[in-house]
Amino acid sequence: MTQLFTTIASLRNYLNTQKEKQTLGQVSVGLVPTMGALHIGHLSLIDRARTENSCLVVSIFVNPLQFGAGEDFDQYPRTLENDLQICENAGVDAVFAPDALEMGVSNIAKITQVIPPPEMINILCGRSRVVHFQGVATIVTKLLNAVQPDRAYFGNKDGQQLAIIRQLVIDLNLSVEVIGCPTVREPSGLAYSSRNQYLSSKERILAAHIYQSLLQSQQQFFLCYELCKSAQIIEAARNYLAKLPEIHLEYIELVDAKTLQPCNQITFASELMLAIAARIGNTRLIDNILLSHTITPRNPIIAIDGPAGAGKSTVTKQVANKLGLLFLDTGAMYRSVTLAVLREGIDLRDQEKVQAIATKSKIQLFANPIAGKPMQVLLNGEDITDEIRTPEVTANVSSIAAQSAVREILVKQQQLIGQTGGVVMEGRDIGTHVFPDAEVKIFLTASAEERAKRRQADLIAQGQVAPDLATLEQEIQERDRKDSTRDHAPLIQAEDATLVNTDGLTIEEVVAAIVNLYEQKVQNR
Repeated sequence: MTQLFTTIASLRNYLNTQKEKQTLGQVSVGLVPTMGALHIGHLSLIDRARTENSCLVVSIFVNPLQFGAGEDFDQYPRTLENDLQICENAGVDAVFAPDALEMGVSNIAKITQVIPPPEMINILCGRSRVVHFQGVATIVTKLLNAVQPDRAYFGNKDGQQLAIIRQLVIDLNLSVEVIGCPTVREPSGLAYSSRNQYLSSKERILAAHIYQSLLQSQQQFFLCYELCKSAQIIEAARNYLAKLPEIHLEYIELVDAKTLQPCNQITFASELMLAIAARIGNTRLIDNILLSHTITPRNPIIAIDGPAGAGKSTVTKQVANKLGLLFLDTGAMYRSVTLAVLREGIDLRDQEKVQAIATKSKIQLFANPIAGKPMQVLLNGEDITDEIRTPEVTANVSSIAAQSAVREILVKQQQLIGQTGGVVMEGRDIGTHVFPDAEVKIFLTASAEERAKRRQADLIAQGQVAPDLATLEQEIQERDRKDSTRDHAPLIQAEDATLVNTDGLTIEEVVAAIVNLYEQKVQNR
């Protein structure tokens, strides 16, 4: 049963009693500091702490020191009764919920405060929230002294706060291990936050694009064969958000994840954090993403393979959106090389010249923040989004994709983008060749007749002249033959892939099945 304590003395007495019950007093104490209004993000910290400690304390204190003038201290949600029930269900041993007097901050002007290094608090959120981080540092220090835990748990979402607390513990010689835990996100990618409740349903949809912009920068980071410049990483996210004027960007900066100092030069060993703050309506939201070629953890990958016209692109985009993952349209990459070859007017069978074109082709893919719009495709900086979907490119892409040298070049790019996981890829050989260790593999197919109908409808919708169904069906069958019989990475169903025939299924039904499979895999990891 979870016990509630409102004074430091009663909490310490409880913890001492727990230690006395154990042989040699070996009780490890974990602390999860919160300001209440607990949500799934907090629960992830609690779950981690529960497994690593024999006694778990959750503190609930809305800290007045970290709110500046005009901020939402009075409006900040206070839901102690509900929080206590959540803690009870989660197996928390003790909740420490002191008031301002007990924490010694009833008179803010007369207390000793902890001031972290200026270079860590005068950047990012510190520019607009001048007193915030010294307020955080002061209360966290008080909590650590009051509880004296072995471990304290904080979310990576507040990346600046986490770095400051780690430095604080080092500088003040505090005997506690600070553990950062992964950001927990809604299916759309929006990071869980107590402030999300201020968002309207329309604003929540907008807010999800903040994380999507960070994924664009992550893609740029891993696409670089040579080391990128900081500006390239930042601009990828900034350009994405520029299409959404309702999101008012406060800052987006690339800094060292530990020191928080601006990143001037990226090296292979760099451990970086791309941090962002933005306002939607009256709500201020923050988020970040960690970028590293050496330590970024691998998240699950969804590989969706199948023949042309099976609906892979549409399904993949919707799955990515539902799960907040990065969508990588590999077919667009092969179409881009095909377009480049056609523009040069060379023989598509001249593999040496095709390889040379593929080598010098810089392909970039960016999700479009505007719903219903196709992914933006750039070839050497030129927008070719519409041109790669012409009948001429469609008719010749299989010949280009069958060439091993081209595939080797583009597969390397795909693997660089997907090496940290958290991506949905579609193509012909993602689960068999590009990412044979993908956690979720889908082989999406449909009859040639059904795919011909879909292709004809697409062409008509694009205002193009559509061949008759018999011709389209014959073209699709021929393309299937080429894809499945090519020497290098042929189109085949991976042994561990789930077969999904989309005949008679709606897009929503297919997407739901894949999302469900992904969530099962993640839960069983």
